[in-house]
Amino acid sequence: MARFVYADNAATTPVSPTVFEAMKPFYTDLYGNPSSLYAIGRDAKKHLELARADVASCLGVEPHEIFFTSGGSESDNWAIKGVAHQLAKKGKKHIITSKFEHHAVLHTCAALEQEGFSVTYLDVHSDGLVRPEELEAAIREDTALVTIMYANNEIGTIQPIPELGAICKKHGVLFHTDAVQAAGNVPIQMKEQNIDLLSLSAHKLHGPKGVGVLAIRKGVSLPNLIDGGAQERGRRAGTENVAGIVGLSVALKEACATMDERTKRLRSMRDRLIDGALQIERSRLNGDRAKRLPGNVNLCFEGIEGESLLLLLDLNGICGSSGSACTSGSLDPSHVLLAIGLPHEIAHGSLRLSLSDQNTEEDVDYILEVLPGIVERLRSMSPLWEKILAGQTSYE
Repeated sequence: MARFVYADNAATTPVSPTVFEAMKPFYTDLYGNPSSLYAIGRDAKKHLELARADVASCLGVEPHEIFFTSGGSESDNWAIKGVAHQLAKKGKKHIITSKFEHHAVLHTCAALEQEGFSVTYLDVHSDGLVRPEELEAAIREDTALVTIMYANNEIGTIQPIPELGAICKKHGVLFHTDAVQAAGNVPIQMKEQNIDLLSLSAHKLHGPKGVGVLAIRKGVSLPNLIDGGAQERGRRAGTENVAGIVGLSVALKEACATMDERTKRLRSMRDRLIDGALQIERSRLNGDRAKRLPGNVNLCFEGIEGESLLLLLDLNGICGSSGSACTSGSLDPSHVLLAIGLPHEIAHGSLRLSLSDQNTEEDVDYILEVLPGIVERLRSMSPLWEKILAGQTSYE
């Protein structure tokens, strides 16, 4: 049987043993509704608020600035649509984002365009980075919000968030960041980094699926997301997922406590994997080499198709991705790779490998042992590869 290597941690992560143990009591003994007045309800409420305080501490904000949601997509929708609709009342109907955001942001912006809002999509250039000066040049009198992801979910590039936030603050524009991939992997302090709204999701950092956070700086007014109850201070009605919220808080707290040592080890494995993979003829790394998430490796191999590559990796026990898990059923090339300037035929041959602290050096060894043979096999069956060798097409 082939060795099993899970290298798609940007899509989701296994729940850590610590998180799993922390959640279990809230399915059995501490199952009370936090809105109830009797003892087990009060106990649930106490743990809910302790979790809120722990999340706030990790993000450098106050507990009352933390709102629990079902995940990153909901948080993004609430932040972007909420700000847009609130500030439209003041005549501000312009939003700025980037061309390679997660679809939770891009589709939300597209929906607002259908309502008459104007959206500017910033370039991210070949290195996968937004330029602060281009953001500043795009701000207008009617700009309501800038939303730029902290770290890209496909190519892992980490944006200059403090600088972008400072520009927004200078011009009196609200700044939101989708930190779903960044949370737990890079230090986040919202106030120091000039962030007004921040989204994150538990299942990207060894927490449970179906729970996330929207952090909203004090003084930022958003319409209620869901009406119908007093939960989340009346902003998002519905009985709280206490087990999930506790799991999220434990996962984030654990990730922040181990960040320095864990990310140092991850960067070492990541760089060894990049160096080994780039030994394959006509391969390339996508995105800036240094300004990227510690576990992210995103490659293109000329002359092959990403889906076939993933299937053969899977037959060898390796789980990877050709892009975002949210669009893995699409036959279109990654919008992220197109945004950094890759042609369609090259973008189709992409591979994302994303490592976590549960991966080992032996996992890297195995990937590097298997990957070159798979690429060679696919190229041997590709008419395009013959043309490439004949000099009829190339990355250039």
